[in-house]
Amino acid sequence: MEKQRNLILAVVLIGLLLIGWDYGIAYFYPQPKHKPAASAPAVPAGDATTTAGPPAKPSREGGLQAPGDVALEKQDLAQALGAGNRVPIDAPGLKGSINLVGGVVDDLTLVRHRETIDKASPPVRLFSPAGTPAQHFAQIGWLGQNGVAAPNGQTVFTAEGGKLTPATPVTLKWTNPTGQTFVLRYAIDENYMLTVAQSVTNAAAAPASITPFARINRTDRTMSQDTWQVHSGPIGAFDGTVNFSNNYSDVLKTGSVTPAGQANWIGFTDIYWLSALVPAAGTAKPTADFRSLGNTLFAADLIWPAATIAPGQTQTQTLRLFAGAKENNVLEAYEKQGIANFSLSIDWGWFRWFEKPIFWLLDSLFKAVKNFGLAIILLTLLVRGMMFPVAQRQFASMAAMRALQPKMKAIQERHKDDKAQAQQEIMKLYKEERVNPLAGCLPIFLQIPVFFALYKVLVLTIEMRHQPFVLWIKDLSAPDPLHVLNLFGLLPFTPPSFLAIGVLAIILGITMWAQFKLQPAAMDPAQQQVMGLMPWMMMFVMAPFASGLLLYWITSNLLTIGQQRYLYSRHPQLKAQASKDQQTIDRVAARTAPTPLKPKKK
Repeated sequence: MEKQRNLILAVVLIGLLLIGWDYGIAYFYPQPKHKPAASAPAVPAGDATTTAGPPAKPSREGGLQAPGDVALEKQDLAQALGAGNRVPIDAPGLKGSINLVGGVVDDLTLVRHRETIDKASPPVRLFSPAGTPAQHFAQIGWLGQNGVAAPNGQTVFTAEGGKLTPATPVTLKWTNPTGQTFVLRYAIDENYMLTVAQSVTNAAAAPASITPFARINRTDRTMSQDTWQVHSGPIGAFDGTVNFSNNYSDVLKTGSVTPAGQANWIGFTDIYWLSALVPAAGTAKPTADFRSLGNTLFAADLIWPAATIAPGQTQTQTLRLFAGAKENNVLEAYEKQGIANFSLSIDWGWFRWFEKPIFWLLDSLFKAVKNFGLAIILLTLLVRGMMFPVAQRQFASMAAMRALQPKMKAIQERHKDDKAQAQQEIMKLYKEERVNPLAGCLPIFLQIPVFFALYKVLVLTIEMRHQPFVLWIKDLSAPDPLHVLNLFGLLPFTPPSFLAIGVLAIILGITMWAQFKLQPAAMDPAQQQVMGLMPWMMMFVMAPFASGLLLYWITSNLLTIGQQRYLYSRHPQLKAQASKDQQTIDRVAARTAPTPLKPKKK
């Protein structure tokens, strides 16, 4: 009885650990409070953000969470965009505008992606002007040296070209009083890449010295969740290696971080979105760093070496600005154009060699059936089909193990006072009969990589975002929206994640229970009790996970149940033995159950 209590207690504690993990992390490792950077940056920082309150906890996708911030953003955005002095951007992937004040790209929305599952909701906004709560923009410019006046955040450029489209580039110009003309020529492609030719022409009689720079400025108030398996924050590729090691808190702590190696690209990532600067290959090598600007603001900088321009000469360099969604095929296309490991801005992790093929297969199935839920079911069928021979061997092993039960019981009775000797005799019996007791676990171990890969695909890939299945499942990448505790949406509150038991989680628990009932009963009553608790414990553990993941597991359970019934029909002796074992377990449990106390007679 003591061993049974300890085993059950261990299982319960493991369940509580899994359920309370997120809450424990938030309690013991709170987010650091923001404070100004230790030193002022060399490049102009832009306007500080005025916010309506303290930052809210980041959501899975990111974006402003505090109601005060959302209201203030709407007000400030309308004011900033209504002030004029803007060049419209109209491309298949991006819409927005370039601000002629400062020549900055500070107004971008993503045409192909909506804020919510409602198709009529606004497109996702990635860039917002300086001074708004969701501040996020790109600035390409120069620092003047030796008295040369360079444009700054208040400089008003003139535009040549009415609208920036893939077919019509736009040129911004500004000339200072000493004869230097600064030009920004913007071009855009069909997706999310802007190309900027940055040039200075010196019409003065003396040489002019300037320092080109480019930077992305953003607030971390709009960041998505940064977890151990998915990175959100500063990111870049340096000497061809993608660096996920820097977080906003790291930059805040030191004021600035300069990654080792030459920058291939640098910027900021959320789970689904990316803004990055890509210096042109074969030109002067810029230095790259991440900086804290104070007041929740951060910058990713590229600063080139100072250049001296002789009279009558022009100095030009080109860079690219990516601002958009991390669509795998788009990122891989840019990779083929020479941007090193750009597709690895999706945080696949160490097992991308397995996750990317699973994603490719799932995406291919989706293109065939036009529904990601059906694609997940078909993926499950393929996985289970490939493992069917393994399952047959598993049942053969189970049959062999059942045939050995009388001999094993005899050994245990013979050495009941010497458990070590009994274990040695049983292992010897396994060897003589050529039975592997772990063979029954093989299908489970083979499914773990597929399960983890699918989990990463559902969490990471924007292709899964807002993908419906049927009925109430409108987003397979999000948890089940119908919860028991709020009567499936009838009551106006959202239960905490560890109590948010939805319809899919209940179906998962039932299918696991049915699956375990078909399996041969464990000879140890304590093990049998644990197996009886496991389905309902997993129901709580899995409830907060993506609906698509639960759909995969439910489908897998149903296929396993069908497979077990089929194999029982092929091995009737195994089913008979399982029924006999269950009767034995029930008798043992009845004998070992504590006898209820009878009330004393008065």
